[in-house]
Amino acid sequence: MKAFDIALKDMTRSFRSVFAVVFMFGVPLLVTGMFYFMFGNIAGEGGFDLPRTKVIIANLDEGGPKFQVNPKNIPGGKKADTMGELVVSILQSDEMADLIEVTLTDSAESAHSAVDNQDAQVAVIIPKDFSDKFADVDEEASIEFYQDPTLTIGPAIMKAILNRFMDGMAGVKIAVNVFLDEADESQRGLAGQVVQQYLKVSLAESDDMEEELLEVRSPAGTQSKEEETQNILLSIVGPIMGGMMVFYAYYTGASAAESILREEEERTLPRLFTTPTSQATILTGKLLSVFLTVCVQVVVLLIAAHLLFGIQWGAILPVTLMAAGIIVSASSFGVFVNSFLKNSKQGGVLFGGVLTVTGMLGMIKIFAMNSPIAQTMGDTVSLLVPQGWAVRGLIQSMNGEPLESILPTLLASLVWSAAFFVVGVWRFNRRYA
Repeated sequence: MKAFDIALKDMTRSFRSVFAVVFMFGVPLLVTGMFYFMFGNIAGEGGFDLPRTKVIIANLDEGGPKFQVNPKNIPGGKKADTMGELVVSILQSDEMADLIEVTLTDSAESAHSAVDNQDAQVAVIIPKDFSDKFADVDEEASIEFYQDPTLTIGPAIMKAILNRFMDGMAGVKIAVNVFLDEADESQRGLAGQVVQQYLKVSLAESDDMEEELLEVRSPAGTQSKEEETQNILLSIVGPIMGGMMVFYAYYTGASAAESILREEEERTLPRLFTTPTSQATILTGKLLSVFLTVCVQVVVLLIAAHLLFGIQWGAILPVTLMAAGIIVSASSFGVFVNSFLKNSKQGGVLFGGVLTVTGMLGMIKIFAMNSPIAQTMGDTVSLLVPQGWAVRGLIQSMNGEPLESILPTLLASLVWSAAFFVVGVWRFNRRYA
């Protein structure tokens, strides 16, 4: 009971400090709020709009083996009698209208000139023997791609569309080659039907199949634009808030444990040791105050982030387990590092160096999401520090991973905590023995 009295006294002292309260609750929420409004403005505007790429097409294809593709195969497309017409029909389809603006020309020279004069960004020149080469199993059909060298995004989109088309056409030639290798002379005349059937499948002629060359889908398919925007925003802000909570929980753990050193310097701790209360009880109360202070901080931040920003932390059991892991880990880490300090003046090194470096390492995965190298570091280097395990567990919970996937992360975090706590308590006991 005396240990709880000591713990409550120390907690009261901590929460009376305006600086401590702002540091524990205000700073994490303010930093997250800054990202929330910054990314919220971007998401609310629909992210960013890509301007349509201006494409000029010179279809010089003189045709080859006859086949036809019905307009319903290509939304907004026209009946195609040659491979060149098929390419043009696809690029002029309704599905491509939001991405590219197509104009036609009769010569390769005029297409090149349009790009050189910046009237178009990309020129697509379909050679006159395109259909013939496509029909010849020994030839390779190709399309000339000519772009403005000063541009990147628009031409890259156009190149991706053409590559997707040409990959599909390569499949047609493979199908024809296989058919001709296996067919006898009487069946070779059916090669055109093989091509037709493959195109039927590739371009989704069947009413039961709809595979578009470029498909843009929302995460849930039925979500409104506002819901999609909110989900995108929370997928960015949620991990940031989790990282901020872990980062500052470790600061609180270290700061609360530092009170032991401050009371030693103020001579209040030696006076406590002269009272009938045992040294073990006094140290237990001091350590308990560290755990309870961090516990209040983590619980308040979890609830406040949910209410203020709508962050979904996941199912109640995984969140509770990971919150407990963060509390135990941050508290024991604070006890551990303070046990190596001779006085509170050395706390500057602790706060400015150790906690900042280990905290940033632990959050690599959050603040460099789009970097493959950082992602690799997030899965390796960040796990060399206890903050990395805490962040990993929170992200797993927010992603809705099953409990059996989260438990190994929690176990690793508790192993870190046990090691820190045992060493820290042992050193403090030796110090005041």
